Amino acid sequence: MISFQASEEQQLIQQSVADFAKSTLAPRVRELEKKRGVPEDIRQGAHEMGLGLMALPETCGGQGLGYVAAALVEEELGAADAGASFGLPGPASFGRAVVELGTEAQASALLSDFAADGGADRFGAVAWSEPSPCKERAGFTTVATRIEGGYALTGKKAFVLHAHVADRFLVFAQVDADKGWDGIGAFVVRKDNAGLLVGGRHDTLGLDAADFGEIQMKDAKVSEEDRLLGGEGGFTQATLRFFAKQAIVVAARAVGVARFAFEIAREHCDTRKAFGKPIGHFQAVAFALSDRHMDVESARWLVWKAAHAWDAKLPEREALLATAQAAAHALDACMRTADDCVGLHGGSGFIRDLIAEKLMRDAKQLALCCPTAEQLDQIAAAIDLGLPLDPALVLPTPETQAIFT
Repeated sequence: MISFQASEEQQLIQQSVADFAKSTLAPRVRELEKKRGVPEDIRQGAHEMGLGLMALPETCGGQGLGYVAAALVEEELGAADAGASFGLPGPASFGRAVVELGTEAQASALLSDFAADGGADRFGAVAWSEPSPCKERAGFTTVATRIEGGYALTGKKAFVLHAHVADRFLVFAQVDADKGWDGIGAFVVRKDNAGLLVGGRHDTLGLDAADFGEIQMKDAKVSEEDRLLGGEGGFTQATLRFFAKQAIVVAARAVGVARFAFEIAREHCDTRKAFGKPIGHFQAVAFALSDRHMDVESARWLVWKAAHAWDAKLPEREALLATAQAAAHALDACMRTADDCVGLHGGSGFIRDLIAEKLMRDAKQLALCCPTAEQLDQIAAAIDLGLPLDPALVLPTPETQAIFT
């Protein structure tokens, strides 16, 4: 029998974050959407609570609370404003990638100051996706060329979270062209690098409070120490672990969006009347609500199960399978629930006076903020069938679908 009961500490953390989300984020959803960012007072409050540091190891300034605690927190943030949850300060995906790909010394050096004074204005970023696939070969168009003492990076990256506010980037580039996706590397590029240019900000469908944009490197020189070589199992396996743990965070936010969408749809269907009774009393509407409630509950439990698999250090393929199943289901469930929320509101669901339309836009973009459901299905299928995890199939590549990171 599988059971889950959050510890007393986890419940207190979840409640404090829920209070913060309801009192600080939820009332200002439209304000943050119009400003296309998170103001200083909210960033400072999030920094003081350590919201971006929950799962990071204590050795690099984190709280070491694990991914179950992170999932509980991220659901509450997603249930208030998923866009703001991406726009809060901290290492974000950069931190998760550095922990998996770097040494303990590199992780400590790159992440410790996120917990220090000034952390409310400190952001990290991962530059993975590119505007278009490489036509000549498999792999990235961005290349890292060996020079004396390090590497020179040249190329363009897109869909980069915190592109305009980050002071450090983890850039993935092609090191060995002949090896395709097995020949990629990861390099730390700092904002003051003379070869780094920050491009335009993307006008996205949803998640407006988050800053997604482009960066370009023109002979950006980095030292040998700025290359992260990958941890246990090699570079490809470490990269896959990074994306899996990133998927847990995004999936938890998706559960939050789905929960919010279900709650307002249920309230609407209980108060809006037609033919003398609430529309929720009609069978077709009642069945839609029931199905979406099942989506929310099942997605939450699968996300918790996946988070627990990493916290408990279960065998890696088992944790990857649980994560792929959880994230694929959560992303699909979120979109179904947000879509039905709009539909059940009728024509008013498409009007920006109501929050329903924002939830549907956020849900659609959330599905591109980690490996897509199709890529996650590929991971699950490969593990179920005992196949090798081919990076060209299980990593989010421009040939399949570029993603927001």
